[in-house]
Amino acid sequence: MNDAAPAPTPAPRRARVRAPELVGKGGWLNTGGKELSLADLRGRIAILDFWTFCCINCLHVLDELRELEEKHRDTVVVIGVHSPKFVHEAEHAAVVDAVERYEVHHPVLDDPELATWRQYAVRAWPTLVVIDPEGYIVAQHAGEGHAHAIERLVGELEAEHAAKGTLRRGDGPYVPPEPVAGDLRFPGKALVLPSGNLLVSDSTRHRLVELAPDGETVVRRVGSGERGFGPDAFSEPQGLALLPDGKVVVADTVNHALRTYDPATGAVETVAGTGRQWWQGSPTAGPALEVDLSSPWDVAWWQDRVWIAMAGVHQLWTWDPAAGTVAVAAGTTSEGLLDGPAAEAWLAQPSGLAAAGDRLWVADSENSALRYVERAEDGGYVLRTAVGTGLFDFGHRDGDAAQALLQHPLGVTALPDGSVAVCDTYNHALRRFDPATGQVTTLATDLREPSGAVLDGEDIVVVESARHRLTRLRLPEEAVRVEAVAHRTQRAATEVAPGTLRLDVVFQAPGGQKLDTRYGPSTRLLVSSTPPELLLSGEGAGTDLFRELALNPEVAEGVLHVSAMAASCDDDPANEYPACHVHQQDWGVPLKVAEGGAARLPLVLAGMDDGAAAGA
Repeated sequence: MNDAAPAPTPAPRRARVRAPELVGKGGWLNTGGKELSLADLRGRIAILDFWTFCCINCLHVLDELRELEEKHRDTVVVIGVHSPKFVHEAEHAAVVDAVERYEVHHPVLDDPELATWRQYAVRAWPTLVVIDPEGYIVAQHAGEGHAHAIERLVGELEAEHAAKGTLRRGDGPYVPPEPVAGDLRFPGKALVLPSGNLLVSDSTRHRLVELAPDGETVVRRVGSGERGFGPDAFSEPQGLALLPDGKVVVADTVNHALRTYDPATGAVETVAGTGRQWWQGSPTAGPALEVDLSSPWDVAWWQDRVWIAMAGVHQLWTWDPAAGTVAVAAGTTSEGLLDGPAAEAWLAQPSGLAAAGDRLWVADSENSALRYVERAEDGGYVLRTAVGTGLFDFGHRDGDAAQALLQHPLGVTALPDGSVAVCDTYNHALRRFDPATGQVTTLATDLREPSGAVLDGEDIVVVESARHRLTRLRLPEEAVRVEAVAHRTQRAATEVAPGTLRLDVVFQAPGGQKLDTRYGPSTRLLVSSTPPELLLSGEGAGTDLFRELALNPEVAEGVLHVSAMAASCDDDPANEYPACHVHQQDWGVPLKVAEGGAARLPLVLAGMDDGAAAGA
């Protein structure tokens, strides 16, 4: 690499690295009880998808892979390797639920101890590894946006190994589980309608369900129940909010859109989003039906517009029904916990919203945090944190908010006394934060993945997502006593040498493509750290996919936050309008400064790296 004319780190796509065996103490799902090995996959093209079910980017990749799985079902086997971040995600029953919840139609290895993750030297969720029919790794991709590259590579591998006689066609090892009956399946959020009935987003069944006030009797179902995007179809809907005109706005999450539902007529209308996922470089404001969105997870009516928890890009957006426009309101797309002016603040997969007077409360799930938006003195908005410290610390601890812990909360509800109830999803609990006292308490336990709650008279109705039901609770006057537990993400820190650290983001344009330089640099690198004092220099944005970082000798450990993006286009001179693609990924890399540690940190965005490849 030449500093005067930097280029992406080159790496051979077809490095002859033998794929390590697939091991995981949780065993296999979607195989009819059969244990799989790499030998069972010989003759097929295997795509390993390292994912965890809390991660919105992992859910995006599941959707990206669906078409490829269907098109190449006789040559390609996708294997999900579930690699947990949170303690709850290491529970086998939770992985079973997630595989059904997100309609994962391929075998899944439950790897609660990250054994296979370490064997393949994976550093990020999600990561895709392609193994050829002879059992060699031929590509690795971190993040989203790689389906087109993998599709092309699959075609090349099919032709190559058909000619060699090493391609084996036929049915794959996927065995679907038995379907389960019931009125709801992994519901997401709930809303009390003016009629007194309850409206529920029945997420896995891709519809809305209206229930009588008892929370059990079905009044009507809205939507076909099949995944789609039309007047009678949703795709994993989540958040619901009542508009002043009596309609309900719906976060149609996997359709990347906002819809409205009119309880009076049953009509469903698209009011924001195009059905396409937002990517870096796309517009962030404009006519609502012309701007792409990214996995809107919840919605709330506050200050004369709809606020949107845009989980897919770690931001808050707004939709103004009167003007017919959408716009970013908070967050930079960087994933993390950083307070301050809304335009500069960081969030991490916001998934729950609740309006309460002059505050908008936010369940910031990947930060395990409760946060809020309020007006600043200059008339703008500012984002603050009430509970939580960042991406890697979580648990169940009550007491003063400065040391209290949550675990991946998905919902927040404003209470009449000015406090807020938090659906502390991965702790299976309902928690309470009182701004007046700064105290966090536990209201109820033994709730199975509560994902939303709504006040109904003197009761609070909790969506127990993993029990497929609504649970009505009388708000207790006294808190439940819970023994405090605290956790950190179980990934081992990378030991790095003191002094200067060379950061290399490895990116090789997929076959038949080249970097898109028509309008200037086609790559972007953003670096920061927690604590900020970890880096003496090297933080900030740039267009090179490498960076010299100066580490602070007085800070022994921390987290390096890296966000990388590269754009590539089809390399065909005869095509005046080549198809272009964006590849992007955020990494949070725990670092420990130690003598004898590495002086180089390679992060693979697409391609292979001699020092980071599996088996190295």
